[in-house]
Parts: sequence; C-alpha cells; structure tokens
Amino acid sequence: MNKADLVAELAEKLDINQADAAAAIEGTLDIIVRSVAQGKSVTIMGFGTFESRERAPRTARNPHTGDPIEVPATRSPAFRPGNYFRAVVKDGREDDGGISVRRSSSHTGFDA
Repeated sequence: MNKADLVAELAEKLDINQADAAAAIEGTLDIIVRSVAQGKSVTIMGFGTFESRERAPRTARNPHTGDPIEVPATRSPAFRPGNYFRAVVKDGREDDGGISVRRSSSHTGFDA
C-alpha cells in the first residue's frame, strides 16, 4: 500500500473527500516527524510508539579494502509496535474492528 492507497481507504472509511483525507494523513505524519526530531516520543495506544534512538560511535570496515572506518554517534528514528498491532500481525487477523477512537464528552476530546 502506498500513500495514495492509504488516502483513498481513509477517505472511504471516514466518508470524506480525498483532499481532506490527504490533509489529515500529511498533518499527522508532520506532527510525528517534528516531534521525534525534537527528541520526543509519540505513542498511539494500541498502535505503537515513534521515537528516536541514539546509536553509539563504532568502528566499521570498508567492504572493499577491509580498512577500519570510524562511524560517529548518530540518532535515528525508530518504531515500536503496540500490543494490539503485534497481536493482529501475529494472528493474521484482518477484520476484527481495529483500533477505534470514539468522540467523548470528556475534556480530552477522545477516548482510546
């Protein structure tokens, strides 16, 4: 599935037009990317956690010459799937209702 397919499915699922679905996806991804870039983690209950991980400096080898190369420390994005996501993939479930976000009258606006 690519981004266009995701937009089309979201638009159909939510009964909205594709432009609004694309805006929702792009906005969500932008928030996740910017948050992780700032060193924050983003957790979506049941789905997983996006975070950045520190990679220690290390010595690698040039595959052509075999010479050692010093690789500096770096940060890279990472994703840890949530329990629900892991269980669905493990069991091969397709139509079990999925993760739902229901409107609520609470001050947070949503219940997971």
